[in-house]
Amino acid sequence: MTTTIFHAQVLDTPEDPFIGGELRAEECALAVCEGIITFRGPLAQARQMFPDAPVQHVPGLLLPGLVDTHVHFPQLRIIGGLGMPLLDWLEQCALPEEARMGEPAYAAAVAEEFLGGLIQAGTTTALVFGAHDAGATDTLFRAAQAHGYRMTAGLVVGDINLRPDLHTTPERARAEAAELIHRWHGHGKLRYAVTPRFALSSTPELLEACQDSLHEAPGVMMTSHVNENLAETEAVAELFPRSQGYSDVYSDFGLLSERAVLAHNVHAPVPELQRLAGTGAAVAHCPSSNSALGSALFPMRDHLQAGVPVALGSDVGGGTGLSLFKEGLQAYYHQQLRPDGLPLGPEHLLYLATTAGAQALDRPEVGHLSEGMAFDAIALEPEAHSPLAAILRHAPDASRALAAVFATGTSADISTVWMHGEPTPSRRPQPTSSGRTPSESTAFDDAVQ
Repeated sequence: MTTTIFHAQVLDTPEDPFIGGELRAEECALAVCEGIITFRGPLAQARQMFPDAPVQHVPGLLLPGLVDTHVHFPQLRIIGGLGMPLLDWLEQCALPEEARMGEPAYAAAVAEEFLGGLIQAGTTTALVFGAHDAGATDTLFRAAQAHGYRMTAGLVVGDINLRPDLHTTPERARAEAAELIHRWHGHGKLRYAVTPRFALSSTPELLEACQDSLHEAPGVMMTSHVNENLAETEAVAELFPRSQGYSDVYSDFGLLSERAVLAHNVHAPVPELQRLAGTGAAVAHCPSSNSALGSALFPMRDHLQAGVPVALGSDVGGGTGLSLFKEGLQAYYHQQLRPDGLPLGPEHLLYLATTAGAQALDRPEVGHLSEGMAFDAIALEPEAHSPLAAILRHAPDASRALAAVFATGTSADISTVWMHGEPTPSRRPQPTSSGRTPSESTAFDDAVQ
């Protein structure tokens, strides 16, 4: 088995900064064998332990691969549908595009664009809303397998309050989910998520079918939307009058557990949050989508005080791009603007974009760069004459450098993405054993020494 030593300025958050964890920042060596980090420590010690291993000096900063807990595969090409609230945006932008996923060639092209965009953005793990069409969802899984992508996804189902061509039946939803689970769940890095679009598009019979699908195989996840828009929330209350709240609809049908992720939840009252916490489900915070659709500013303090886990999602195409750097910055803005906002530092933003997402998706093998973890990582190396490079050169410490990454970083600043130890093609040359050392890079010189 071949070992490679990566030498870099490494920033990660293995411990939750919301309860006392800190940013871990150090120049160190990571020994990687078969995609797994087998050693983390001084370069000299790594060379001594693995004398035959090549050393790859990674310029700039090395961060864990990012984790997106809510993103829509069919919506990539409709990013930018601004000026509408949720239900109007769905009718005019999202659902017409999703209806096109029944065209196999179209779905295949979008799947390649979608996965390429995620990887280019440094997102190495994602929970993905598939398509309403089973064939298109199968195409997404095939593309993810070909890319070696760490993905959880599922067939999106609804049987009311959508375009008729997107409606399914409980029997069909159950059968198609069973086939996709058999074909893809647990194969390589792929998992299945039962995916009712939202309670507003679901009859009780469909939610019962979703419950059956959830138990089709061990480890199947569940994801949907909740409390995103006031008009939507009010409509759900009329549709399910016996449920105490929106998330309680899913709970009443046995869909919520520690394997569930609900997106948005910007209009949840505290009692509902307390009940949600009891299920173990996590919430995907999608700030740019909440801003673009005018939904609300996310009540992060209420979630964390209630004990509801929170991670980041891009929510493309309601969201305005796949970069979780932007989502982190928008999350910061939301808390700055709320009267009860929770102050967020760069360590919180990195945690929300990495470790928190990995925990929400039950992916304990990723999220930070410790021994025993998969080497899913991104090299951040801005162009030498860019503003970010100048900021990093003069950053007084690692925290300020990371803050600059979230404030100004984009996908263009990522030079290399590794997924389970394998580098992916990038638009810029990948670092090699003859490349620059961290001390010669465009990043700050000694802040993490």
